[in-house]
This record gives sequence, structure tokens and C-alpha cells, in this order.
Amino acid sequence: MNNPKENVAGKVVVITGASSGLGEATARMLSELGATVVLGARRFDRLQKLADEINSKGGKAHAVQTDVTDAKQVQNLVDEAVKKFGRIDVILNNAGLMPQSPLEKLRMDD
Repeated sequence: MNNPKENVAGKVVVITGASSGLGEATARMLSELGATVVLGARRFDRLQKLADEINSKGGKAHAVQTDVTDAKQVQNLVDEAVKKFGRIDVILNNAGLMPQSPLEKLRMDD
């Protein structure tokens, strides 16, 4: 069985909904396993505090204020991750939304 640290170390992971709850806990855990995390959520003060905490412990984190209901802000989150770290390996769409149609329909207004 593969060691999770080996699978995660060095990966660039974008996490939406990262300012609290499961997103925040996931960011901490992935960082501890060696991932670089790009944090997106509406509450920038909480995001920046988390990024500062991760960076102070030797991890790599970057906070980007993002409202996932705004496609331009989501695009900015992706663009910032690539600009800062050169790529994205994983996107964890954790932000709390209530989809009204199947994801594959890409109906953002729903």
C-alpha cells in the first residue's frame, strides 16, 4: 500500500471553502503531508490567518478571496495558483453550495 505522504508531497492543491470546517482541516492535513495549498473562500481574514499559520510551520500556502458563485473569482483562484506555483495538481471543491442541476451541465446560475 502506498504511503499517503508520498502521494501528496509536492502536489499543488487548490481548496475552496478553506476558511473553516472540512476545508480548513483538509488544508492543514495536506500541508502536513507536504502539499502546497492554495486556499479559496469568501472570508479572506480567516484564509490569510490559516495561510500564515501553515507558512510559519514550514508549509506552503497562499490565500485568495473567492466566492465560488462568481465564475470570474473561481478563474482568478485558478490563475493565482498557477501564477504562484506553476501548476495545479488537484482541485478540492469543498465550498458549501446547493447545486440545483448536475455538475456536467455547467449551469452556473443554478
